[in-house]
Amino acid sequence: MAQECSIRGYVETIVFRNEENGYTVLRLSDDEKKSSVVGFFHYVNPGQYIEAWGHYSEHPVYGSQFNAERYEIKTPADVEGFKRYLGSGIIKGIGPALASRIVDEFGEDTFRIIEEEPECLAKVKGISHKKAQEIGVLFEEEKDMRDAMVFLQKYGITINLAVKIYQRYGGGLYDMINDNPYAMAEEISGVGFKTADEIAEKVGIPKESDCRVRSGILYILSQAMSEGHTYLPEDMLIRRAAEILQVPEDMVSKARMDLTIERKLIVKEYNGLCCYDARFYYMEMNVASKLYELSDLYQIKEDVLDRRIAEVSGEEGITLDDKQITAVRESFRNGITVITGGPGTGKTTTINTIIKCYEAEQFDIVLAAPTGRAAKRMTEATGYEAKTIHRLLEAGGISEEGGGFARNEDYPLEADLIIIDEMSMVDISLMNSLLKAVVPGTRMVLVGDVNQLPSVGPGNVLKDIIESGLIATVKLDHVFRQARRSDIVVNAHKINAGEVPEVDNKSEDFFMLKRYTPDVVIEVMRILISEKLPGYLDCKPADIQILTPMRKGNLGVERLNEVFQQYMNPPEYGKNEKELFGRIFREGDKVMQTKNNYRLEWEITGPYNIPVDAGVGVFNGDMGIIKTVNTYAELITVEFDDGRCVDYTYKDAEELEHAYAVTIHKSQGSEYPGVVIPLLSGPEMLMTRNLLYTAVTRARRCVTIVGDEKTFEKMIYNDTERVRYTGLCRSIRDVMTERRMTD
Repeated sequence: MAQECSIRGYVETIVFRNEENGYTVLRLSDDEKKSSVVGFFHYVNPGQYIEAWGHYSEHPVYGSQFNAERYEIKTPADVEGFKRYLGSGIIKGIGPALASRIVDEFGEDTFRIIEEEPECLAKVKGISHKKAQEIGVLFEEEKDMRDAMVFLQKYGITINLAVKIYQRYGGGLYDMINDNPYAMAEEISGVGFKTADEIAEKVGIPKESDCRVRSGILYILSQAMSEGHTYLPEDMLIRRAAEILQVPEDMVSKARMDLTIERKLIVKEYNGLCCYDARFYYMEMNVASKLYELSDLYQIKEDVLDRRIAEVSGEEGITLDDKQITAVRESFRNGITVITGGPGTGKTTTINTIIKCYEAEQFDIVLAAPTGRAAKRMTEATGYEAKTIHRLLEAGGISEEGGGFARNEDYPLEADLIIIDEMSMVDISLMNSLLKAVVPGTRMVLVGDVNQLPSVGPGNVLKDIIESGLIATVKLDHVFRQARRSDIVVNAHKINAGEVPEVDNKSEDFFMLKRYTPDVVIEVMRILISEKLPGYLDCKPADIQILTPMRKGNLGVERLNEVFQQYMNPPEYGKNEKELFGRIFREGDKVMQTKNNYRLEWEITGPYNIPVDAGVGVFNGDMGIIKTVNTYAELITVEFDDGRCVDYTYKDAEELEHAYAVTIHKSQGSEYPGVVIPLLSGPEMLMTRNLLYTAVTRARRCVTIVGDEKTFEKMIYNDTERVRYTGLCRSIRDVMTERRMTD
């Protein structure tokens, strides 16, 4: 191991800095030589004088460099150092020329003058009395900020979070860290319980402290939200908290009661006590209330409507079955109508008929879906523009916690009819935001397949609305003759019914290739995607999607993306790439956005690169291709499926991951020409019927399963669904029963 040594000097330039974790490459000058230094410098700027401890190493490309393991910011040692520091731009309004005049005037007494007698700066040409005072204040603020960054750095806090903490608490952050660091977990976005807990342990706060237990309860509820729940049963919450926090259950019970008194936690009686994070309780109640407000009954002329349906059917050359006709009628009779059904049951035909009938009445119609792919498919199927729900609500510039949408109660949507497709993907938060923007008198039609996986986010909105029994619902269950020609449709319905399809590979669109080891499965998938399926389906290899049940393991997303990046987009001369966050982003890579980002700007260009549309907001599950990697500007440009182009800074690129393979859950709302599904083994709770059903129904023209036929059969027989603790169904019943009694 290299012997530790130290290096001193002035920071000449910052070559690279990862703003999230503070990893920095800088040039250090000690007047005799210049050195490349790498390390985690959370708050260092050009002009500052530092001492760093570490060791030298030889980089194969960049040569000798100093690897800093720790550092200190030092006071400049001489007048030249003062000039460099003040002229670095660290204090707004002081550039190199003014810095030189200040130091020439006060010499080695410069810093004392700025700190203690800033009014004396007015002696310098170009500095007024007002500006002199401002410089003194800014100098002190910079010093306080720098000291705070160094202090917080000891606890492993990133520079971005450190800035947030300083902005929130100022000089009070020291007391907060020592007394109750858990306050940060509640008050600052990006600071989680684990970070606060690590800090608390370092400063000596005991495990049994009340603030730790209370924060731990809220953390466990937030973890439950990531599992899809909107609440947890009280006994489960207390048991989990006691186990994770390693404290007695009675201590957790007391903290739970304190949080309830403060209304940070809501407890309801649903066959036992149920504990909500207050935000999600009010979301469910608001959704239930809005559904009641929108669920008006309308008087319609049956004969007139039936003639209209017949006219539309004749014009479009279609024949509707009784359930489809009922769905059209219900959409006119009810303020809220749910239409559900599997593939091939005529949901799209029904939507088109509803649109034509409403259009004949000169109603303003709005179409939307949860994802860009689903909206694009809805547009292609109906001939009418469909937007993502986020674009419909005009997302932009605000954090999701703050709502993130311009459209709300004060600026509602202007529409007579709103049709939302792929409702199984809509979580309680998005549904709450959508309904806030819908005024009573607007009709809504909610369309989806209730047998698909529930939303990635918390809630089970479509299923809960249907199970409430109080919202008009039509289930389409007749598979039309044309759809029955597709084995994808036929086998999807068999899988949903718990029947094992006969897969003899005589089908034109549904295949099972039996392979039993991970490496062989991968090689077969490579041949399918790069050689066989593109010609068979007349599409590009990138159009064929690998869908896998899990993230980890030999056939999980993480390994498959590494392997298939090398197969499908290997490095080439002239093809730019950048390694970030342990991943190589290369021009031509297929990528996916992994979280909602309401501030990223996008642009759609037409012929000759003329902008035709622009906005903000990129959302979890959006998929696209990396068009350029600009190493000079440190930007990665992604073109998404719907034509939006987004410039990602290297920091923002942390929200991207490769998408040659995606989890089946992430594929919801999408449709691909062909899907390839590797199936060997996996946890029983994950390898379920509705997971397989969702994967199969993502394919438009071809499904190929590669793996063990026994695993395929086990998944079909495994009809267990992961329990989601949600209260929307009960909330709808409670609200509607109460309101109808008082109306």
